Parts: sequence; C-alpha cells; structure tokens
Amino acid sequence: MAINELHNDLRTAVRELCARFPDSYWRELDAREAYPEEFVKTLTNAGYLAALIPEELGGSGLGVAEASIVLEEVNRSGGNSAACHAQMYTMGTLLRHGSEEQRRHYLPKIASGDLRLQAFGVTEPTTGTDTTQMKTMAVRRGNHYVVNGQKVWISRVEHSDLMLLVVRTTPVEEVQKKTEGLSILLVDLRDAIGNGMTVNPIRAMINHATTEVFFDNLEVPVENRVGEEGKGFRYLLDGLNAERILIAAECVGDGRWFIERACRYAKDRVVFGRPIGQNQGIQFPIARAHVNVEAADLMRVRAADLFDDGQPCGAEANMAKLLAADASWEAANVTMQTYGGFGFAEEFDVERKFRETRLYQTAPISTNLILAFIGQHVLGLPRSF
Repeated sequence: MAINELHNDLRTAVRELCARFPDSYWRELDAREAYPEEFVKTLTNAGYLAALIPEELGGSGLGVAEASIVLEEVNRSGGNSAACHAQMYTMGTLLRHGSEEQRRHYLPKIASGDLRLQAFGVTEPTTGTDTTQMKTMAVRRGNHYVVNGQKVWISRVEHSDLMLLVVRTTPVEEVQKKTEGLSILLVDLRDAIGNGMTVNPIRAMINHATTEVFFDNLEVPVENRVGEEGKGFRYLLDGLNAERILIAAECVGDGRWFIERACRYAKDRVVFGRPIGQNQGIQFPIARAHVNVEAADLMRVRAADLFDDGQPCGAEANMAKLLAADASWEAANVTMQTYGGFGFAEEFDVERKFRETRLYQTAPISTNLILAFIGQHVLGLPRSF
C-alpha cells in the first residue's frame, strides 16, 4: 500500500471511531473533570495507542508519521488526545533502553491494554524545566531503590498502572557534568500508591487528570530500572523528539477544528443582513490562521519523516511544536472572536477547546525553551542559560 493511501485510510478509520464520541461526550466529561475511560479503551482496543510498538511485541509497528495522524484526528474531531497521548511516546524509553526481559514482559501488555503506561514523572515544583537540578532522590539499598521527593503536574497517574519516574541516583554535587547521575525507574503504581507514594489531584483550567505526587521511602526493585544507572538524562532526551512531533500534530488537529468551526459559523451567522464571513474583518483573520496551521503541518510532516528515517530531527521537531502551538492558539483566538459572545458558551465547545489548546504554549515544553534551543544549536548563538 502506498504511504499516502495508508495515511488516508488511517485518517478515515480514526475519524469513524471518533464520530462515536461527539462534542457532548467531551463536554460532559469536562464539566465533571472526568477521565474519558470509554474513549481510551476504544482507542486501545482498536490498536491505535500501540502504533509505535513493534509487531513482534504486539503493536502495529508504524512510524511517528502514522502515530501523529491518529492524535491529529482525535483533536480535529473535537476530542482531546492529552487523555492518553503519553502512552504512545512514553513507552519509547522502555522500547529503546529497557532490557529484553522488560520489553517482552511489559510492551505486549501495554499494546493489548492489559497495562497502561501513561504517566511520566519528571517535573518538580522547585526546579521546573531545569531537570538536572531535580531533588527527588533514589538511594540503592540492596535489591531496591528507596525514593524520596516530590513531583508536580504528573498527569494520568490515577488512570495508569505504570509510571516512568526520573530520579537522581547520584547527587548533582558529586558528578562531573550536571546531566549525569539521573536514572529512570519503572514504578508499578498498583503497589506504590499508599505504600510510600501519595497522589493529590490538582484542579486546573483544563480537564487533564493532573496531580502532584509525593514519595516517602518508596521502594522500587532494582530490576525496574530502565537502562544504566546515571544515564537517565540521555534516555529522557532520546524520547523528546517524538513527543514534540506528536504534540505538534495535536495542535494541528486543534487548529483545523477551530478553522472548520469558525468557517461554519461565519457562513451561517447573519448580522446587518449579510453573513459575517463576508466581512473582511472576519474573513481575513480566519484565512491567515488557516495558512499558518497548514504551514505548521508541513514542518510536522518533515520532522516525522526525518524521525522515521532515523535522521537527526531535533531542530525540526522543536520548530514543528512551536509553529503548531502558535498556529492553534491563533486559530483559537480567531474562532473565539468570530463567535463573539457565543464563543464563551459551553454548548458550542469553543471555550473548552480554547482552554485545551492554550496549554501547548507552556507544556510539555515552553515556547521560550524552544527558542533557546534554536538560538544556540541551530543559529550558533551564545548559550542563554
């Protein structure tokens, strides 16, 4: 099957699945701050969340290009991929750096949905994006690591079976390079919560199932360490390009949802005897937002192609995320303005998607950090921090 035919068939199939979960489904969940359990199970059973897992381990063996299409179409349908997107890229750390025993034990169960790996514990309240300064420590005692510390903005912990946790196994003052001494542990949440791990939900602007997590002498078996001790920062970076590309695709999906809704409303809404979309003050901002979404999508496609070909794509992945996040936010604002007062009404879903797409200006990486990366690593400017 030609690649374009594969992608078209994939889009059609995901759209048909998402059509079973209309705006009212997501609106009702948002009102209750509830997790989309039925949607996630349906997406899992259809095999879409296992897109990047090799066929011999129970997955589809597809590339990031195909995975990004899945998430784009979820968001374009009016849904929110953030409910489960981490299952796609988080398992990459386990796939690429886990032991053969870990890979064969966990990945088939993740692919089938028997296990969920949707949580990644990195961010801390006092260090933010300065990951090398994290304070959560794991001290080895015999066959276990004993973990103490705190994480924040860790989403889907309450809806996952497993979590990848980034910890310090060597204090930062004892390493030659600050990127050394970090390790990644696979935590079985079914055993950990209530036995050294406490989870507190955080009420936020969006329905993201996010939490703060506390560790008080949590014991994690040494066999649950992923890769070598002290090499965790490299493993963390290794998965970030895929994350950037997939998030960019979600933003493209949001952008296209907004443009479609804005156009529909601008054609139907009549004021002063004419559809408001006939007015250049309405038409031109929508057109410009559409252009920017389509341009961002081209960078997403470029980054995904490079990633799937095994080529360096750090610059392209970061630019795709920045461009797509900016384009979706522009489209959100244009749509809100087009709808006027009705944009603030829950029944039109614009305000919900408006809140959801705003996140990507800040997370999972802020716009300023991307610009710092481009400035230093692409343009050769002096390091800014």
